[in-house]
Amino acid sequence: MNVPGRLPARLAEIVEDFRLCEGREKLELLLQYAESLPPLPEWLQGREMEMEAVPECMTPVAVAAEIRDGGMHFHFKVPEESPTVRGFAAIIAEGLQGASPEEVLDLPADFYLAMGLQEVLTSQRMNGMSAMVAHVKRLAVEQIR
Repeated sequence: MNVPGRLPARLAEIVEDFRLCEGREKLELLLQYAESLPPLPEWLQGREMEMEAVPECMTPVAVAAEIRDGGMHFHFKVPEESPTVRGFAAIIAEGLQGASPEEVLDLPADFYLAMGLQEVLTSQRMNGMSAMVAHVKRLAVEQIR
């Protein structure tokens, strides 16, 4: 499956890595990403209530964005007992790190379908990924204003 539009280079690499995996390998890779989700930066510690909630997710997810050196950086707060959602968050954070707000806005809303995760995850989990993408796009719009 080809992903319409252009993806930032690192996100394109991540999508391709998942696309090349089969079945259980996709879940294992997602869990590796879950383990790699960095903790909140010091400036966000204790300020989680100021982060944007992603209420569409069954898991409590919060996201914040900052611009550094002209690129966006997303920070997620996701409970450790939700590895699938943590994996999604880590993919978005890593894949979009340093992307311009315009690149984030150009991101196809369903880019993650090219990863093939819908083959191994429930539609409810996939809806969570869609919600996270929508929220990072909203944060990118705020940076352009």
